[in-house]
Amino acid sequence: MDTLQVIFDALPALLVGLKLTIELTALAVFFGCIIGLFIALARISGIGILKSLAVAYTEFFRGTPLLVQLFMVFFGLPQLIGHPVNAFSVAVVACSLNSGAYVAEIFRAGIQSIERGQMEAARSLGMTYAQAMRYIILPQAFKRVIPPLGNEFIAMMKDTSLVSVIGLAELARTGQLIIATTYRAIEIWLAVALIYLIMTLLISHFFVHRMERRLKTSDHS
Repeated sequence: MDTLQVIFDALPALLVGLKLTIELTALAVFFGCIIGLFIALARISGIGILKSLAVAYTEFFRGTPLLVQLFMVFFGLPQLIGHPVNAFSVAVVACSLNSGAYVAEIFRAGIQSIERGQMEAARSLGMTYAQAMRYIILPQAFKRVIPPLGNEFIAMMKDTSLVSVIGLAELARTGQLIIATTYRAIEIWLAVALIYLIMTLLISHFFVHRMERRLKTSDHS
């Protein structure tokens, strides 16, 4: 059986694994963005307790491996809520919490890159702090954080291969299962690598770059 035939035969199963990888990545980054925005706002706020909690959160989740966090949620969440939790939900929770720490730093850097005078000008016009942040600061900061958010999406897509330790057959784990029955490791891992590469190129060139161009166009209109 030649190399291409092995890859073509494995492709349907690999695409099923890819679907799970994409779903998990999209959910993790989506909830990570929500968590990260609130953590970033807490970190730059003048309220000491909020700032300390935000710093502790980001340091913990950035300073410990995602694999350890997966195990903590996998074994800890059922004890906390009193009943079993399916592996997909565990993976979404753990990956979202991990992504939220990185996105919080991205948003914090984006917000603090906006000139201080813009906040002062907005406040002098009668806006509250929340209104100035919502209508003046955050829209500009969002444009500046699109490239690092794209990088976070790509990094999370690759990190989702770790969820195989809790029994989820995402793309990499599906490849392992196919190898166990075909004994064609080189061909299958090559196919898995190519699928990851295609996905990261699509995200980088067609999503991030297009959104950057669209936002630049809106600046000039």
